[in-house]
Amino acid sequence: MTKQLFTIGFMFTCAFIPILAYGQDGDSLSNVWTLTECLDYAMEHNIQLKQTKNTYLSGVEDTKQARAAMFPSLSASTSQSLANYPSPDVTDNNMYTGSYNLNANMTVFRGGSLSTALKQQKVQNEMDLLSVEETANDIRISIIQAYMQCLYAAESVIVNRSTADASKAQRDRVEEMWKAGSISRVDFAQLESQWMSDEYQVVSAQTSYDEYLLQLKQLLELDIMDELNLAGPDVSEDEIMSVLPPKYDIYLAALDAMPEVERGNLSVQAAELEINQARAGFFPSVSLSAGVGTSFMTATGAGTATGSTPGYSVGNQYWNNFHENIGLTLSIPIYSNRSNRTALNKARIAADNSRLELQSIEKTLLQEVESAYQGAISNQSRYMAAVQQEDYARQSYDLTYEQFSLGVKNTVELITAQNELTSARQEVLQSKYMTLLNLELLNIY
Repeated sequence: MTKQLFTIGFMFTCAFIPILAYGQDGDSLSNVWTLTECLDYAMEHNIQLKQTKNTYLSGVEDTKQARAAMFPSLSASTSQSLANYPSPDVTDNNMYTGSYNLNANMTVFRGGSLSTALKQQKVQNEMDLLSVEETANDIRISIIQAYMQCLYAAESVIVNRSTADASKAQRDRVEEMWKAGSISRVDFAQLESQWMSDEYQVVSAQTSYDEYLLQLKQLLELDIMDELNLAGPDVSEDEIMSVLPPKYDIYLAALDAMPEVERGNLSVQAAELEINQARAGFFPSVSLSAGVGTSFMTATGAGTATGSTPGYSVGNQYWNNFHENIGLTLSIPIYSNRSNRTALNKARIAADNSRLELQSIEKTLLQEVESAYQGAISNQSRYMAAVQQEDYARQSYDLTYEQFSLGVKNTVELITAQNELTSARQEVLQSKYMTLLNLELLNIY
C-alpha cells in the first residue's frame, strides 16, 4: 500500500514538467520551476527549517555534556598575593605568598539521575530530529498548496483572457451590425458592457495570480529581484481519476510515516524518564573529591617584631607545604519542604498529559487524512461532472451564437450562454487542481 501511495505521489510530482510556464505577462518562458524544484529549493534554503536543524545540533551538544557529567572533573587553581607591613618595628616590610592546587571531583551516586539525564537527552535528540522532519513536511504542504493556487490562478487568467477576447470579437461584429441598423443601440451597449466586465475579470485573475506567486516566493525565501515562473502540469484525465487505496490503509501508513506521531511516542518516553529523574531526589548522593597542592611565602618573619626567627627558604617550603587530600561526601535528603514529592507528582501528571497529547496527534492525523481523502474523492467527482458541464455549455454557447448571428437569439441569451461556459471552464480548473492538491497531500501522509 505504501508503494502504491508513493507511485501516485511520484506520478503527480513528475507530471509538472516545463511544457507551459506562466510569467507576469502570461507568455511562455523557458526558465521555469517545477513543483519538485520548488520543494528541493525550500528544503535547502528555508530559514525556519535551518533554525529547527540548529535546535537539533544544540541538543546534540547537550547530550555530549550529559555524558561527560558521568566522568570526573579536574580543575587547577593558583593564587598570588603581596602584603606590605609599613611599621618600622618589623623585620621585613614585604611578604609574597603563592599557592598551587589541583582538584578532582566525581559524583559516585545520585539515585541514577546522571544516567537518566543522559537517556533524556538522547530521547530529546530524537525528538528534535523528528521536529526537523515535521517542519519539512509543513513546508512541503504549504508550498504544494501555494503552487497549486498559482497554477489555478494562471490558468484562470488564460480562461478569462479568452473569454474577454471572445467578447471583444462579439462586440466588434455587433458594432458593424448596429451601424448597419440590424440591431438596436441597447443590444450593442449590452455586449460592450459584457466585454468591459470580462476585461475586469482578466485583471482580477491576474491580481490573484500575482498574490499567490508572491506567497510562493516568500515560502521559498527568494529575493525581491528573483523571478519565479512555474511549469504547467501535463496531467491526463486518467491520472486525475486514479483509484485511491483504502482510506484506513492510508491512515495506517501515516501513523508509521508521519514524524509527529513518532515524536509523540518519544514524548511519552521522555516523560517516563522525567518520573525516574524526580524519584532520584529521594535517594542519597555520594561524591568523591581528591586534590594536591602546595604553597610558599617569602620573608616569613614579615610583620613580626624585630629579632624574630626567619622562616624556611622558598625551595624548602614547596616540599614542606605539599599536601594531598581525598574526601567522600554523603548527602542524605531528610526533609526538603516537599519539593521532591511535588516534583514526582508533577512528573506523573506531565506523563499523563504526554499520553493524551499522543492521542490528540493521532486523532488530528486521522482528521487530516480523512479530509484529504474525502477531498480527493469529491473533487474527482466534481471534475468529471464539470468536464461534462463544460462540454454541454460549449455546445449551448456555439448554438446560441449561431442563432444570434441569424437574429433568432438576443444579446441577453448570448451573454448568458457565454457566462455559463466561462463558469463551467472555471469549475473544471478548480476541481482539477483541488484533486491534484489532495492527492499530493495523501502522498505526504
